[in-house]
Amino acid sequence: MQSNSYQRGLAMVILGVVFLSFDGLLIRLANTDGWTIVFWRGFLMFCVLGVLCCVGSRLGTLRSHPFSSLASALLLGLMSSLFVLAVMNANVANVVVILSTAPLFAALFSRVFLHEKVPLRTLLAIAVCMLGMGLVFLGEGAMGMLVGNLYALTAAAAIGGNLTLLRRYPAIDPMTVIAGGGLLSAAIALPMASPLALDAERYGVLALMGLVQMPLATVLINSATRYLPSTEVALFYLVETALGTLWVWWLLGETPTASTLLGGIIVITVLVLHAWMGLHRERQRLRIYPGFAGK
Repeated sequence: MQSNSYQRGLAMVILGVVFLSFDGLLIRLANTDGWTIVFWRGFLMFCVLGVLCCVGSRLGTLRSHPFSSLASALLLGLMSSLFVLAVMNANVANVVVILSTAPLFAALFSRVFLHEKVPLRTLLAIAVCMLGMGLVFLGEGAMGMLVGNLYALTAAAAIGGNLTLLRRYPAIDPMTVIAGGGLLSAAIALPMASPLALDAERYGVLALMGLVQMPLATVLINSATRYLPSTEVALFYLVETALGTLWVWWLLGETPTASTLLGGIIVITVLVLHAWMGLHRERQRLRIYPGFAGK
């Protein structure tokens, strides 16, 4: 049985965010300065996706949507750079939880610019998830990570803005703008980076990040906006709140506070319920209007 568009979008965004959740761990394992990580991650993403973009007619979207494509690439480059800088200036747990504000920005931008009605279940999910995020700020040392927290909050706004832009212009090729965002972030970081001063192990981590993990995660998440509202796609960034914290805690011993753990449990529980409600609603719609299946 062919899956409908909602199920396709849901599968894409879940898989993409799982890949994305390893970002904080890989940044820690790279063990170098933030600007060098931004440079190599962006440049390698541009290399692998740029080659793929030359296959077929992907570059044609740049001619048909030049300004929206450039705006998306700028937002992606900003998001990627700010995330790295946030992790370098704050605990991974704090950063990924602050990124959970992305649904708020996506809901605001979608309402203002796209005039989309935000479902009540999504508004309730966001409200409860924000409660979970707020618990993180009760942990120790939060005031000493103000710069990293601000980087993370700005990155969340960039995520919400980009997802809304892709929702408005679905013809934009995600792979093309991700490659462009990587190139832009690398160009910005180069004057502050030391790209040739690393050892083989750190180059290996950066290669894994830039050639595999980030391209897969970003392409899957951005492509999901063709099937789901940007608010719902952004909501799944909250999965990184729990998984991103789990990886660095389990493998590197970066222990989160009790309030961070409680906030993560709340977030994941709400997301599971929200996704189940969305699938249930979609199945009901397809039973009533079977001609819309797969659209």
